Amino acid sequence: WWACERAGFRCNIARTPESAVECFLDKHHEIVIIDGRHSRYFEADAVCHYVNCVMYAVLYNMSLSVLQRYLENSSVSVCYNELIQLEHGEVRAQFKLRACNSVFTALEQCQEAVEISSEDHVIQYVNPAFEKMMGYHRGELIGKELTELPKSEKNSADLLDTINTCIKKGKVSRHNIRPCLTLVTASFTKCNSLRHKDRRKESVDVRSISSHSSDAPSLQNRRYSSMARIHSMTIEAPITKVINIINAAQESSPVTVAEALDRVLEILRTTELYSPQLASKEDDPHTNDLVGGLMSDGLRRLSGNEYVFSKNMSQSQLAVPVPLNDIPSSIAELLNEEEHWEFNILELEAATHKRPLSYLGLKIFSAFGVCEFLNCTEATLRSWLQVIEANYHASNSYHNSTHAADVLHATAYFLRKDRVKGSLDQLDEVAALLAATVHDVDHPGRTNSFLCNAGSELAILYNDTAVLESHHAALAFQLTVRDGKCNIFKNMERTQFRTLRQAIIDMVLATEMTRHFEHVNKFVNSINKPMSSEGSDCEGQASIRNSPENRLLIKRMLIKCADVANPCRPLELCIEWAGRISEEYFAQTDEEKRQGLPVVMPVFDRNTCSIPKSQISFIDYFITDMFDAWDAFASLPGLMEHLAENYKYWKNLDEMKCKSLRPPPPP
Repeated sequence: WWACERAGFRCNIARTPESAVECFLDKHHEIVIIDGRHSRYFEADAVCHYVNCVMYAVLYNMSLSVLQRYLENSSVSVCYNELIQLEHGEVRAQFKLRACNSVFTALEQCQEAVEISSEDHVIQYVNPAFEKMMGYHRGELIGKELTELPKSEKNSADLLDTINTCIKKGKVSRHNIRPCLTLVTASFTKCNSLRHKDRRKESVDVRSISSHSSDAPSLQNRRYSSMARIHSMTIEAPITKVINIINAAQESSPVTVAEALDRVLEILRTTELYSPQLASKEDDPHTNDLVGGLMSDGLRRLSGNEYVFSKNMSQSQLAVPVPLNDIPSSIAELLNEEEHWEFNILELEAATHKRPLSYLGLKIFSAFGVCEFLNCTEATLRSWLQVIEANYHASNSYHNSTHAADVLHATAYFLRKDRVKGSLDQLDEVAALLAATVHDVDHPGRTNSFLCNAGSELAILYNDTAVLESHHAALAFQLTVRDGKCNIFKNMERTQFRTLRQAIIDMVLATEMTRHFEHVNKFVNSINKPMSSEGSDCEGQASIRNSPENRLLIKRMLIKCADVANPCRPLELCIEWAGRISEEYFAQTDEEKRQGLPVVMPVFDRNTCSIPKSQISFIDYFITDMFDAWDAFASLPGLMEHLAENYKYWKNLDEMKCKSLRPPPPP
């Protein structure tokens, strides 16, 4: 019983031969285990007479010749191993035998002509429908190739030519041949490798046991030799299952539908399923440059120039922030507005002399009980915030500690929304706040594409893949564990720390823009659509939100929206952030030209760029759909109003042919 629970088998117990047989007839178990330690309670032969499956006996000192024997052992692991061997041995062998019987019974009754041939196209089997269509008996066909068959009045003149032409092309479509014909190019001797669909591999401990149903792929009429190994795989990717279902649907579809499904399959077999296909650069260079620059890892053209940015590792430049209770009144007054979306982070930046992250972090972490959850002191948290903030580059116009503080503020704001709060537990909340704090630590003010093109050490270290995001996450933990004075995790239990660490890393990596559309589409399809479907009650919605997979999607969406929430801020803040990010892109373009590197976003030339156009493109391609989905989940009407107002502002500037942040002064 314990071993079966560990193996995930469903268990039924019967204590008499009669109840055992009754149970078997009801459940059709694949394994029956007879407890033979006390023979007077059970007559094994009586059970064997009525039950036809893998029989097994647990024995103490007696023997039963009709059963596989197993001596009693108190070790759960030994019993578990024995069960697994049974499942992968005798039970699977029976599955294959039943599958073959089922397959050929179906083929014999099939109205469509079916031929099974070897890889050399030598016929191994034909069904009655094939005999009728071809005009030959089975004995005349087995062991021959179709090309060897003489043409006669028994079959239509062009039938064999049509079939052979299809074989030479490498595939046979039933839609190309009339009457219908299916060729299965797989050796007859290999048929036992095809697994039967949804056949329960149950076991019974009579004491009887049964396992969960199999997820084996369905048997298809069409099997090509090149696909035989793939379809016999034990572990199958979801996309493969989708393709298999579509392939099966094609078999019984009209020609027009089958052709449409072929086009669907072509799309599904590509790797970039979530990335939109942009128009040519002549159509909208601002959009193409911006989207292309943010969603690619660069041209992968390594030059002799090595881009090395300085790490601001000096901790002596910034004093450790004072305890929360001793914060200067001017700063405390600003922090009192922290729970409102209109909170002005730029005023806090000025009041704290460009140290907003440490002060805002103390306030927010205190409100969410982070110290209590981590079991660390406020002094340790203050030291950690100071170390993290010291490793943001104050010289960056955009990716500095003020941006981190802004993202932290947005994260906390989202976490306070009822539906978000009801979907996440405290570990999720703490992970989100910590991830927001460190998500851009040591950002050089250059994009991933730039680092890859420049052949930087980080690009080489992370193989040109999510270079900055991987660096932010790794450095955050390096800085944290380097010194016990700032190690906020030192008192955590190991398992909880591992869970928290994984959540933080996942959220930081989610800020990488190359997978933007993947994250948004998964959120919409897994959460928005099921929750908005008819008949989805409150309990059903809660179960949708609270599954581990969907909580992961919610956390990713939360930090992604917090990271690029600037267009949803009040207009003055939106304008300031637009100016800062534009300046950072201008500086990158300047350096790319100086170093002779590929210019990733040519439109961000400080002499020619239209900032309104770039903002419009960013909102159109990245912001609108994402915040529509997030608003549908978290209910953020205020943000959507700001977004509409800001978009209108940029549109008006663009219509005025104005390229700057603000309209020209009146004459």
